[in-house]
Amino acid sequence: MNALVEQHVNSRHLDALESEAIHILREVAAECSNPALLFSGGKDSVVLLRLAEKAFRPGKFPFPLVHIDTGHNFPEVIEFRDRRVAELGERLIVGSVEESIKKGTVRLRNPATDSRNAAQAVTLLETIAEYGFDACIGGARRDEEKARAKERIFSFRDEFGQWDPKAQRPELWDLYNTRVHPGENMRVFPISNWTELDVWQYIAREKLALPSIYFAHERQVIPRNGLLVPLTDLTPAREGESIETQVVRFRTVGDISCTCPVSSDAADVDAIIAETAVTQITERGATRMDDQTSEASMEKRKKQGYF
Repeated sequence: MNALVEQHVNSRHLDALESEAIHILREVAAECSNPALLFSGGKDSVVLLRLAEKAFRPGKFPFPLVHIDTGHNFPEVIEFRDRRVAELGERLIVGSVEESIKKGTVRLRNPATDSRNAAQAVTLLETIAEYGFDACIGGARRDEEKARAKERIFSFRDEFGQWDPKAQRPELWDLYNTRVHPGENMRVFPISNWTELDVWQYIAREKLALPSIYFAHERQVIPRNGLLVPLTDLTPAREGESIETQVVRFRTVGDISCTCPVSSDAADVDAIIAETAVTQITERGATRMDDQTSEASMEKRKKQGYF
């Protein structure tokens, strides 16, 4: 296949994924009474924002943006989040894990240093209850992790905010069951069928801006259990560990306490696409400490209300 034909085929593939996602977003707006779009500043939620622009502009989004802030986020990502929201002129609701800790609904052994990643589930459910959201749109993809692969596009959550993979509704063709009773809600994943490579190719096509930590840069890291743990106040070196300065980038962004970069010299989107095309390890498998505790880690968190 020559380069011109390959480019045409890839463009048609992205067009089909984009069309499906826009249809899903419009379905949420038409069928749900009080939806919200989860926006962390990460690459997948950046893609969701562009899809929402294509679905609803020049009007305002028919939902607010919501971020569940652990308080332990990379500053580059939070700065990007706030700048992008301001550019769009949309409303941002921030649910704070720190506030949940102060209220006593989240309890950690050491609130200053313990990972707050799993605790986001509690704060998310509190935010859903406070604002009465009946659907939360997220950027999860089925290729990320085994538990993600079990998700429907419209993923039902019971009155306790819990997910049961054995009790999901059938989705035939593009027909979705959006009915929920008071207290229940849906998680909706418009880019479920996308891959990490699709996301990066769409970012390239749409010329989307991203937080700087997605691109190669020098950072102090601690080699640990096959991962490169970023050296921060939250993730210091342990006794006997070495600290190295390496050229790295982040494939995914999340709580500092559990998110690791990968060794890479990919400093622009084209280089990342080339790198992603040949990688055989999922982004979460390569970078998330909390997903390596057991094969069922993500599924357990999702059953408790996680994204």
